Amino acid sequence: MSHRRIRHRKSLGAAAVVIALGTAAVVLPNANASQDEVPTPRTLTPLAAADLDARLTGTPGPDFGGSYYDVDKRQLVVNVVEADGATADRAREAGAAVRTVDHSADELHAATSTLEDRATIPGTSWAVDPVTNQIRVTADRSVTGDRWDRLRRVVDGLGSGVARIERSAGEFTPFVEGGDAILGGGSRCTLGFNVTTREGGAGFLTAGHCGGVGTRWTDRAGAPLGSVRQATFPGAGDLALVAYDDPGRSAPSSVNTGAGGRVAIDRAVEATVGQQVRRMGSTTGLHGGRVTGLNATVNYAEGSVSGLVQTDVCAEPGDSGGPLFTADGAAVGLTSGGSGDCTRGGVTFFQPVPRALEAFGARIGGAGQPSSGPMTPTSPPQEGGEEPGED
Repeated sequence: MSHRRIRHRKSLGAAAVVIALGTAAVVLPNANASQDEVPTPRTLTPLAAADLDARLTGTPGPDFGGSYYDVDKRQLVVNVVEADGATADRAREAGAAVRTVDHSADELHAATSTLEDRATIPGTSWAVDPVTNQIRVTADRSVTGDRWDRLRRVVDGLGSGVARIERSAGEFTPFVEGGDAILGGGSRCTLGFNVTTREGGAGFLTAGHCGGVGTRWTDRAGAPLGSVRQATFPGAGDLALVAYDDPGRSAPSSVNTGAGGRVAIDRAVEATVGQQVRRMGSTTGLHGGRVTGLNATVNYAEGSVSGLVQTDVCAEPGDSGGPLFTADGAAVGLTSGGSGDCTRGGVTFFQPVPRALEAFGARIGGAGQPSSGPMTPTSPPQEGGEEPGED
């Protein structure tokens, strides 16, 4: 299908193998722990670590190198270039563990800008990994010959240990194909999450590459649903808002997980690396996995898309736009694309839901429906499943 290019803008990438918690310095007033009184790092749950990081986020110092959650030790870890600097002292006083690294966050972010300028090659992606203190560059099987040589030269030119290259099976593509489910513009995609629009009417979120502004959607039986009000692809995300033709339409805030199961969706949350998630799609049904990276940039043949969540959850054509969510009812992402399939596995990217809601002025929950509620029991992630989407 042809994709309408609505806005093209690039941003930095950031990812981690464990729970990445941002790239801003941890700041706490009057934090002056001496070397003789080094505070013991606090033991934290992933949620508590994320909350602590958010509360202590301030202006990054020049020696700050990123932060992440150590799952084994259950500690918030703050990377610093200077072990005795102000950033390290403030992090220790706040209850975080401090680790000395070679590269500052500013250095790694500058390197991602170099990649964007010199190595924006279809079939590649990159994200900052605070656990290894490197940029993780991924190349799919289409990156060969001169393009592979170019990528190697750029990565090598970043400096010793700044970045590493990994290979991904398959090719990075948006997951869309002709078929049934929600139909529009000659393609099949998957409904993501029902929302209430800025105007108070009913709508839903899906992927921006599924269709540009004005694209009309029907259900799998051909009944009209609505049209795309706003969309972005490629550029700063892969997101679209569809307004139902009937603004008062009953649109429950839930995901049909197949076999009679449903999960009530009561909120949207930012993803954290290591988080367990589920994805529902009209091609492959329900599958589970974990978040492996944040703020990733992926270079599709159609253009570069930034600000995505990276996971090891499989997906296939037709799953585009489908919901990524947690077992307890939090909306996390909208399926964008990736490589591989649900037989071999692969890498899949998702548009963060909180940013889509902010961009569209929408909120989780169908118009006229409760915006919160308990989770409905559902079966565990499995191969295949019934048509997903929101009822």
